[in-house]
Amino acid sequence: MKNPIFLALSFLSAGFAHAAPPNIIYLMSDDQSTYTMGCYGNPDVKTPNLDKLAEDGMAFDNHYDTTAICMASRATVMTGMYEYKTGCNFEHGEMLTGIWKSSYPILLRNAGYTTAFAGKFGFELRESPDSKKLPLPSGDFDRWGGGPGQTEYATKKNKSMAAYAEEFPHSTLSYGAFGRDFIRDNAKAEKPFCLSISFKAPHKPAVADPRFNDVYAGKTFKKPENYGRENGEHFSKQSQQGRQFVRFHQWNYSDKYDEVMATYHQQIHAIDVAVGMIREELEAQGLADNTVIIYTSDNGFFCGSHGYGSKVLPYEEASRVPLIIFDPRQPNSGKSLRTDALTGNIDFAPTILSLAGLPIPENMDGADLMKVYEDPGAAIHDSLALINVWGKTETHSLSVVTKDMKYIHWGYAGGDFEVTEELYHLGKDPLEMTNLAKNPEYSPSMEYMRKIYDKHLAKWKQETVSYNNYDPYGTIFDRNVTWDAKKDLYRKPKKTKGGE
Repeated sequence: MKNPIFLALSFLSAGFAHAAPPNIIYLMSDDQSTYTMGCYGNPDVKTPNLDKLAEDGMAFDNHYDTTAICMASRATVMTGMYEYKTGCNFEHGEMLTGIWKSSYPILLRNAGYTTAFAGKFGFELRESPDSKKLPLPSGDFDRWGGGPGQTEYATKKNKSMAAYAEEFPHSTLSYGAFGRDFIRDNAKAEKPFCLSISFKAPHKPAVADPRFNDVYAGKTFKKPENYGRENGEHFSKQSQQGRQFVRFHQWNYSDKYDEVMATYHQQIHAIDVAVGMIREELEAQGLADNTVIIYTSDNGFFCGSHGYGSKVLPYEEASRVPLIIFDPRQPNSGKSLRTDALTGNIDFAPTILSLAGLPIPENMDGADLMKVYEDPGAAIHDSLALINVWGKTETHSLSVVTKDMKYIHWGYAGGDFEVTEELYHLGKDPLEMTNLAKNPEYSPSMEYMRKIYDKHLAKWKQETVSYNNYDPYGTIFDRNVTWDAKKDLYRKPKKTKGGE
């Protein structure tokens, strides 16, 4: 491993603007929608620490998880690559160690950073597609508080976090304490650090920390304007085949909305408190002025919008998520700035590496988010792909989104299904209330978005991994291939634990 002196010289020789490399903190919730925070326009919730983080830094209003499900999204975050290049998702398979070695935690540690991880790691590793699954890579971090699978809300059940169970029996605040202690222990170190925390909250089953029971007791929440089944009748029949459709009723969004949302928001309030713990410790240790903080979620959540629950699908509530970045070294900080630049979870690894003064590997699909931080009007993407190859085959889709438009292609046409296209003008219709696919006035937009779709699909065909059943989707998602020519490519997925 490179020593700190070599590291500092590396930053300076690379033209890094600051004498000392920054500490980096990456914080990620699980299943958090955009309308769960005051800084994203919800007056019904209490998220003072996250709102202050946005006030100090920048809030991103068009940030997407390119796969809206935890395993694939987390693999993308770590590697800066689309799912079809990580080869990693439920029902498909694990990440190979060769790809993991180019993830941001490994590259930072190799460059001299002290690294830590706590929370839900979210995916597993194999040496090769046919080899045995490996243990979680705890040895690849200097401090480890991670856990397998979905982890547990009861801190005592998370082996690596059990020491915090007495003071913080619910896991959310235990991760705040983990971050606090890691910061404290590294305050006098010569090396910079990177702390990554993946909260389990507010993932189902919804278990809120009882110490915050009074925060939303008896609260009535305003429903989003696209709430309810009547606002999803224009969605494709394919989208109604997954769990997302039935969970509108199963998870009581239809009949106990206030009760369900109170628990959901209470879980996020606890995350807010944990973020406050971490920021307080940075101040106490004199590290706040040289520590960059990134906060986001691994995917969004419908919460009853359009009469759906859960996530996965390419619609806004499931795929668009909060993103806040605060870099205290930047002149744009402290101005409560927002940006509508198009960004995605493929951008985190490149951004973190760039912050550390390290080169961005050519295999990464993302870009440096700090270019937008420095200029809120800048663009780092013209379009992003939104992927779903999990769950019932009818729901598998490839979609593309630009700053103003979204095109969704539903290619499953077996039985009484037919190929369906959806087009939304997000600039005018952010709630996706009107499908413009058959509107003649939008024919030029439709053709333009189809071309963007074809461009992303061509990239899939060229760069996809050759294992874990990703290669067939180059044909499955091809708009110009007939159903009869591709229907046999749909294969029964692997049975794997997890999924939602």
